[in-house]
Parts: sequence; structure tokens; C-alpha cells
Amino acid sequence: MSSKKLIKRSLHVPLTAGQLPPKNQPVPASDKDRRIRINKFFTAQGTCSRREADTLIEDGRVTINGRVAVLGDRVGPHDVITKDGLLVPWGNAPLYIKFHKPVGVTTTSEPHVKDNIIASISHPERIFPIGRLDKDSSGLILLTNDGDIVNRVLRAEYAHEKEYVVQVDCPFDQVFLDRMAAGVVILGERTRPCRVNRVGSQDFRIILTEGRNRQIRRMCQALGYRVLTLHRTRIMHITIEGLRAGQWQYLTEREQAMLLDAVHISK
Repeated sequence: MSSKKLIKRSLHVPLTAGQLPPKNQPVPASDKDRRIRINKFFTAQGTCSRREADTLIEDGRVTINGRVAVLGDRVGPHDVITKDGLLVPWGNAPLYIKFHKPVGVTTTSEPHVKDNIIASISHPERIFPIGRLDKDSSGLILLTNDGDIVNRVLRAEYAHEKEYVVQVDCPFDQVFLDRMAAGVVILGERTRPCRVNRVGSQDFRIILTEGRNRQIRRMCQALGYRVLTLHRTRIMHITIEGLRAGQWQYLTEREQAMLLDAVHISK
């Protein structure tokens, strides 16, 4: 994020002795529980990436309670943190967004990539996608500014369900569905068993609990079929229902609570 954007979000509050916690004052127990690394603090506020935060810290542009920060410092809500003399306040609310990605949009936060997902949403806060959905596919994808949740959603051991509707290039029989459900060897390893059922002569619905790169396309290719369209309709309990292509909305309170519960995060 540019310094200009940071200034808009920050309060230009000159630090004085009165603003700093008295020396040797014990840190409240509740504050100790919430202490995080200084680079993670910046990502949690949606200010910049951890790598960018590390650079700011190494350059001496970050202070904690008036002291120049060093890599590995931990901070809590009672600490006064500045970047280039500007106060960076605590308390940015975590954002959880669902987006109906159209075909042609690339799931990346890299700004130089044409038709990237962040530009498509144009959200004022810094957000990033949870997982991927390839450029030629459409459907549901989640985005957030909450770094804690990303790996938990993606980690294979949680076996979170993702549901897709797929159309292939020619009609298939029950043998094809059974082989898809049992698992297919792609890239030298068999996929997990999954649920598959017919929707039409060339269309089927599939529910996966893993997310390898271009997995469904590779599975179909291994069985002699080519995917024409691939559309994700659900991630765990969150569905694409009501969202038009290119449209996004915040998760409802119920969706958010169920998401956090599913990945064992208390907020």
C-alpha cells in the first residue's frame, strides 16, 4: 500500500511522553494474550504484506512506544505503533467476502496482472483471496484481510468441502462417474475419493475435500475427457446463491460465525 493511502487511514498524532505507557508498567493479562509479531500487526491492519512490513522495520521506519522497532518484536493493543511518524491504530475489523468470479479473472493479488481479482472487486481495504480458481473457471471464491484464516481453510487435514458443476466435451457413462469418485491418478498421486453425480449427459456435480492445482481438469483429462466449463457453487457451508457474475458481498453474521467455527478460530 502506498504511503499516501496509509496517511489517509492513519492519524497524524505527535508522540509525547504522556502518550507512552509509563516505564516498567506491567502489561495487562488480556493484552499479553493478544500480542502478535510486529510484521503480522501490519498485515492484520491491512496496511501491507509481512515482507513489506519487515522492510519498513529494517529501515527503522517503525516505532513501538517511541522505540525503533526490530524484527521479532511483539505488540499488543496497549502499544503505540507508528510508521514514518504516523500512528497506525489497532482495531481494523476483519473482512470476509464472497465473490462470484467470472471466467477471465485471474485469482491473484499482483497488481500488474491484467484482470486480477483484486482489481475486479475494487475494495478500499487490502484483501486477498483464500485459495485459487483458475482463469478459465467461474464461481465462488472467498477473500479476506484476516491472515489467520487462510491456511486453516486451505489445509488438507480439515477436509473442507468444495462443490462444482462441470461440463465435459462428450457424453459419459456410469463408469466415468465411478472412476472419478474412487480417485484418479494425476501428477503421480491418486486423488482423494469424492462424491460425484450426474446432472446431464455431459454435466456432473462433484464435491472435493482437497484442492490440487487444476484438479478436476486433470482428473477428466486422465479419463479421456476435456472440461468445457467448470463452476464452483459452494465452499463448506457458503454458497454462491444470489450472486451474479462479477458481484461480491460480505458474509452474513451466520456465515462468518460458521466459517470461523469450521476452522476452529475464536474471534
